[in-house]
Amino acid sequence: MAQFTTGDQTIRFEDSGTTGPAILFSHSFGMNGAMFKPQLEAFADTYRCVTWDERGHGGTVAHGPFSFWDGAEDGLKLLDHLGIQQAIFVGTSQGGFIALRAALLAPHRVQALAILGSSAAEEDPAKKNQYQQLHDAFVGSAGQQDPALDIMATLCFGAGFDAEPWKSEWRRWPKEQFTLAFQTLVERDSVLARLREIKAPTLVLHGSADASFDPSHGKAIAAGVENSAGFVLVDNGAHFLNLTDPAPVNQALTRFFADHSPMAKR
Repeated sequence: MAQFTTGDQTIRFEDSGTTGPAILFSHSFGMNGAMFKPQLEAFADTYRCVTWDERGHGGTVAHGPFSFWDGAEDGLKLLDHLGIQQAIFVGTSQGGFIALRAALLAPHRVQALAILGSSAAEEDPAKKNQYQQLHDAFVGSAGQQDPALDIMATLCFGAGFDAEPWKSEWRRWPKEQFTLAFQTLVERDSVLARLREIKAPTLVLHGSADASFDPSHGKAIAAGVENSAGFVLVDNGAHFLNLTDPAPVNQALTRFFADHSPMAKR
């Protein structure tokens, strides 16, 4: 895995290096760039696919508190480092928070947006309290941690998905990095009132069985942006939609990428 440094922040990433339109994939809370394996298998022969580990996740260490606006800046600086002037931004959950903010910070850099299982709103206060209990269990004793991981896996992957490899990753997640990432997640601001400023074509996908965000969150994004490319509701789809339900996701993305990257091979 490659890395680059901007200021005091070092960011780990992978670049397919393919000749073709660029796609920046931004991952969910608790994950890393590897969660987009199903999309890399589908698109990396045609598109220049870039995945990365966001602050506090995987190989990218956070050195203090940060916001998703910082995350958006990180993604844009990664594109700078790679000499990519414009890209399609794909974000799942937390990655969607980052993609929306990148489109607000640098609209000329965002060719199109695909937002999966995400929200433009701040955290619901009731859920914030529930998540705080999960946080406290995660950073507590080993006996407390495993039940917390089971709950996290259910929220993220739903039923019927083998979450054990990711729970193993979570057990290795340094607690101070988990806390920094968690604080960013639950303290995020709302960008609902600014959605109309986003001009890039925006496709929204959401699972009907998303246990973290009701589909109304995705519908609000699709209705709020200036140039909606539609809302796709995946039947029984879970929260981490691109990983748990890759077939309908990749089908929708194939059409979307072709429509909004004219240089791509047909």
